[in-house]
This record gives sequence, structure tokens and C-alpha cells, in this order.
Amino acid sequence: MSQDLLATETNRRQLQQIISGLSDGVILLEADRRIVWANEAALAMHGVEAIGELGADDRQYAERFALRYRNNHPLALESYPINRVAAGETFSDVVVEVRSGEGEEERTWVHRVRSMILTDRAGEVESLVLILSDATEWASAEQRFEKTFNSNPAPAVICRLSDLRYIKVNQGFLEMTGYARDQVIGRSVYEVDVLEGAERKDLAIERLNQGATIPQMQAELRLPEGGSKLVIVAGQPLDINEEDCMLFSFMDLEPRRKAEVALRQSEERFAKAFRLTPVPTLVCGADSQQIVDVNEAFLDSTGYAAEELLGKTVEEVGFIASPQACASLFGALEKSADVRNLDLRVLKKGGELLDCVVSADTVNIQDKPSYLLVLMDITERKRSELELVSAIEEVMRDASWFSQTLIEKLANVRSANQAEQPSASFTDLTARERDVLGLICEGLADKEIAARLQLALSTVRNHLATVYSKLAVHSRAEAIVWARERGLFSGDRRGKAQR
Repeated sequence: MSQDLLATETNRRQLQQIISGLSDGVILLEADRRIVWANEAALAMHGVEAIGELGADDRQYAERFALRYRNNHPLALESYPINRVAAGETFSDVVVEVRSGEGEEERTWVHRVRSMILTDRAGEVESLVLILSDATEWASAEQRFEKTFNSNPAPAVICRLSDLRYIKVNQGFLEMTGYARDQVIGRSVYEVDVLEGAERKDLAIERLNQGATIPQMQAELRLPEGGSKLVIVAGQPLDINEEDCMLFSFMDLEPRRKAEVALRQSEERFAKAFRLTPVPTLVCGADSQQIVDVNEAFLDSTGYAAEELLGKTVEEVGFIASPQACASLFGALEKSADVRNLDLRVLKKGGELLDCVVSADTVNIQDKPSYLLVLMDITERKRSELELVSAIEEVMRDASWFSQTLIEKLANVRSANQAEQPSASFTDLTARERDVLGLICEGLADKEIAARLQLALSTVRNHLATVYSKLAVHSRAEAIVWARERGLFSGDRRGKAQR
């Protein structure tokens, strides 16, 4: 053995002793592509125990191990790291997925690979070296991040701080903005400016240049088809593949802005209608009955000035003549949220009383529950009715020449302003309703009435409800009394009913 060869073998043994205990895997090849040595870390990264299981050379290695890129595309044979170094190529940070076995026995690792070419004193290739680090856990964590990032419904993009170009975008951002993926990936933050219109843009740019957290702030995000969208944007620095990056996340405020615009327009329409309506109207808080607003019609009807009402409670102003009626009104509103056609006496500023009918409802104004009170002045109508009743009473002193039907109608008009008296007439009932009322007066039950008139039981009950409503009574007994007071059904029921 020559001295040079002996020195080479000695150097190689020493090199092997040095690297055998390293955590990185090392594979040595001869210039003729034969695999001559591998340390324990390299064997473990391939799931084998002996160097022969790696294959005798680069060709056998490729037969035993399938390599893919991280995007799941298989490597061509000439792109295998072992083939590239065998061809005399040096490279660094090649990440590949390595698979061995088939079916249930298949195992997978992720290797980060770089190469070295060792030469002798004469510059001739002496050894080819592959250096491998196990990136399986890193790849698994990255894969989990990718899944989380892509499935996160919150819109997000990631830009690389070294060149401020976007390297990742999730589906949420694409759906929110209408961008296609290739319109974002590879573009710079100047082309797709997520900080445009930000309320503190200078601070955001300063933090971006520093690689520091960007606090939440509103911004106008430009859309690819024109227009913009109101968002909240925030930035969080993170490390991806050992590169400093910034994660931008977003919250879409456009639905809220549209709702606010719609609410503002609705309130403007309400305000206009409130001001222009000729019916006296008042708004007060639901919790305190403090008067919030009144329209001109209310001021004209009551004689008050706006400053005498606004900010005071309804009770303090005292325009509702009866404290009991005031308490009853707001008690009904608190219980059922609305009131319809309630008789109420209103006291004008000068002490004059107005007869009114009030309807009220609960509304939300600037997110506060309020009561809307609408008053209708019926003072003149009541005065006219009283005058009419007086005239009718004069006429009815000699009513012998009136028909029975007309007498009933005149009597009902006369009694309209008398307490506890119904205003309905027998002639307001249909023929079938009269039949039902007559059978009630005979003491028949609902089933008996249904059998007598050959009607369904539900139909009879519907007729009963209508009769009660028209006669303003609430029970069978009240209906019978109503009929007896008018001399109905005291003799022949059918004869009476047809008069």
C-alpha cells in the first residue's frame, strides 16, 4: 500500500469516527457512486440498521426509497439528492419527503439535505457526502399550521418581511375580497395594500418594518373589481421556514356598516314622518317616561313649548289629567308593549281638558327602548254626539210612527254615551247569528244548537264569538240579558227575529 493511499484511508477513518456520533445523518459515496458508509443517524432516518439496506449505489437507493417534494409531486430520478451529488453537484437546504416500504409497513420521513464534495491534494474527487437532518417533526408542525391557517374562517394573509411579498393566503381572505389566489401570492404589500386607509397607518407601517405586532385598527381594503370593504386588520409576527414573516388577520365590518347605514336611514325616515304628521305624537323613555321628543302637532294641541316638555317625565308635566289613567297607560305598555284606542283626558297648558283616544307602542331609538304615544283629539266629535243624542231624545218622545228597526238604531245612538250600555243593534247580526242568539235564549248548549241548525260545532262557536263581539258582551248570560232588555225572543223567536 502506498504512503498516499495509507494516509487517505487513515484520514477517512478519522473522519468517520468524528461524524459517527453526530445527530445529523451522513452518507459517503465513492466517485463511482457506490455507497460506502453511513452513520447511525442516517440509517435511522431511513428506518434501516445496516448500510447494505440503503442500497449498493444511487440506483439501488432510488429503487428502495421513493422521494417526493412537499407538494406531493414525485422527484425525477436525476433530482434525487444522492443522484445530484453523484453527478458532482453541490446544493443546500433541499427538503424532501422520503418513503420506504408499501401498504401498512410504509414509513415516511422528511429530510433536509445538503451536499459536499471532498477532494484530495491534487483536486481529484475523493468522497461525495450527503448531510441529512430529520425535519419530520418540523414538517408535521408546519402541516398542522397549514391546515389550521387554511381552514380558519377568519380572513388572513402572510407576507415575508425580507421582501414584503405574500407567501400564503387562506380561503377566508379570498372569499371576503374576491381575489384569486394567484392575484395575492407573490405580490407585495404595495400591490395588495392591506393597510390602505388604516386609521393609524403610520404606526402600522412602522411596526411592519420593525417586525413587531400591529395593533387592531380599521382600514379600507381595496377590492379587485373596484370599491372597498371596511375591515379591522391586525398583524402578528411569526417565523415560517426560518424566515421572519407577518400574519395579517381581518374582521369584515361591512355587514355592520350596512346595518348602521340602514338604521340611520330608517331613523331619518322615522324622524321626518314624526315631524310632518298632523297627529299629536310624543316619544318618551320606556324606563323613566322621560320625554325625548314631541312633534309640532302635539305642541299646537296642548299649548306647551318644547322646552317645557323635553327632559321631563310625563308625570312631572302632568298633561294626562288623571294620575290613575297615566299609571294605567304605562302599566299596560310595560305588560303588553302596546296599547290601542284607549280613552284618555289630556290637560292643556291653560287648564282646558281634551277628550282623546291614545294608541301607543314600544320602539327602539338609538338602541334604547322607548314609548311612542299617538293622540287623537275627539273633543269635537263627543260634543257633536251629545248634541245628536239630545235631538234624538226629543224626537223619540213620540216614536209611534217609527219602525221597530229604526227605534232600535235611534236607541243605540242615544245610549252610546251612557256608561255600561252596548252600542250594537239586533239588525247588525246576520240571519244565522240571530238564529244562534235565539237558541241561546232558549237555553240550548253549543252541541244542541249545532244539531238544531245542522252546523259543525266549530261553526257554531265561531258564530257565538261574532255575536259576542258585535253585542259587546262576554258570556251567554250577558247575551241573554241583552236580548231580554230589547224584548227579543220573548214570544215566537222566529217572528221576533224577522221584524
